[in-house]
Amino acid sequence: MKRPTNIAILGSTGSIGRSSLEVIEAMPDRFRVTCLTAHRNTEILAEQVHRFKPRVVVVTDPARAGDLRALADGTTEVLCGDTALLDVVARPDVDIVISALVGFAGLHPTLRAIEAGKDIALANKETLVVGGELVMAKVREHKVRLLPVDSEHSAILQCLQGEDIHSVNRLILTASGGPFLNTSHAEMAGITPARALKHPTWTMGAKITIDSATLMNKGLEVIEAQWLFGLPAERIEVIVHPQSIIHSMVEFVDGSVKAQLGIPDMKLPIQYALTYPERPPSGFKRVDFAALGRLTFQDPDTERFPCLALAFRAMRDGGSAPAVMNAANEAAVALFLDGKIGFTAIPELIAAAMDALPPSGAVTLDLIDRADRDARAFVAQAAAVLTH
Repeated sequence: MKRPTNIAILGSTGSIGRSSLEVIEAMPDRFRVTCLTAHRNTEILAEQVHRFKPRVVVVTDPARAGDLRALADGTTEVLCGDTALLDVVARPDVDIVISALVGFAGLHPTLRAIEAGKDIALANKETLVVGGELVMAKVREHKVRLLPVDSEHSAILQCLQGEDIHSVNRLILTASGGPFLNTSHAEMAGITPARALKHPTWTMGAKITIDSATLMNKGLEVIEAQWLFGLPAERIEVIVHPQSIIHSMVEFVDGSVKAQLGIPDMKLPIQYALTYPERPPSGFKRVDFAALGRLTFQDPDTERFPCLALAFRAMRDGGSAPAVMNAANEAAVALFLDGKIGFTAIPELIAAAMDALPPSGAVTLDLIDRADRDARAFVAQAAAVLTH
């Protein structure tokens, strides 16, 4: 009998991490949890440790590691800090790493896991946004599998099964449009964090929910798609589909279009990434087409949602531009969630950072790290001017 596949989940207390554990728990003969990590949510992490008995857990906020040590039962090793995160992804008892950390924080541990020969189930889109060239080169060098967990990229991967990539005309990523799809430009400035966190179709963490409200999340996914599937910006498009039933589409050179449909539930793409290329049965909810009645589509409005246009600009500019854009976005979203800037200031700060820090040089890890730091510092300084 084949042994279970050992899974490490980076970011196990977030929405993707929790959904991943549900998928794993439903297939106990196939998967085992070896490692769980969190930044500071030790209460949920302690519950996960009790339930899944991993061999090791990592708390990246050293101030919170003591919380977990006090709750651990002695069978699970408790480590803390970013260095420990890099160490555990390279453990010999890890087969697949689910990279579900939020933002730029996912880049270094995902690269380390690839270098250690681990297969990656990638939910952290920023890893490819800021370091796509480096990451995909490492994937090829170490001959590992990198499979997308994002529902849109999972949909494209499913549509491409059995197809020649050279027969693809364009990739069409669908977007829900977020909570402000029909909000006027004049109303945008008054949007509060509480309103922006109410997504109409998906349940996600705070940062990605705000990204969905600004359409930056879709912009990040466009850049991610470029690296995953090797198509240029002009052959990747976005269409707004509020029902979130079609998760993305592929148009072929003969005019045929393939789409992947399903209930908006992240457990389906997570299971597909973990079991690829198989399709084991699941208890996931099915689409009731009669109850839906209709599926609708419209073009995105980049005047009301300029973040999407900024992402396409970063993709075309290349070099350090995506890292600058991503860091500026992360910094601006954090300021918005803290009530320090308005909703419309998010794209304004991103655009200002991209203007002030033009793309530079051949992409290296040092260049990406520097671009990330510089963009965050720029946004902090620019936001201070805005608020005084």
